[in-house]
Amino acid sequence: MLPHLDAAYNLARWLSGNEQDAQDVTQESMLRAFKFFRSFRGENARAWLLTVVRNTFYTWLRQNRPPEVLELGDEAMEIEDVSCHADTLTQRLADVEAVRHAIESLPVEFREIIILREMEGFGYKEIAALTELPIGTVMSRLSRARKHLQKRLGDEFNPGGRP
Repeated sequence: MLPHLDAAYNLARWLSGNEQDAQDVTQESMLRAFKFFRSFRGENARAWLLTVVRNTFYTWLRQNRPPEVLELGDEAMEIEDVSCHADTLTQRLADVEAVRHAIESLPVEFREIIILREMEGFGYKEIAALTELPIGTVMSRLSRARKHLQKRLGDEFNPGGRP
């Protein structure tokens, strides 16, 4: 499990949104992983540990935070075609801080899928197994997360919709 400690912390950090909570979640996850190591069947240790982190995070979230409420209307899914000002967008996409804030603005259900896919490199089937979601739900959440990020980054880098 120790070789995957960085991945565990990374997932906890992105899910929780801050360093202190991520440390708490990671520590609790490692304790649970050691306690329930008997249930590990020798497949993918990284995926198994990240499943423990994910489950620990959601337990921690229920105990420490009010539930997040998210309603995305149809207008939130309408994405402006930014190809006409790609130079501006490309220049601004280099701003890592803006991207980090955009990811943090995602609802936790979308954020975890983006992190598992784009930062941890898991495939759709692996994410579905890890999150115990149908693969269609994983694909849908990933698509919606990407659209939300595109809209957020488009707004961030093109305030007021100027070309």
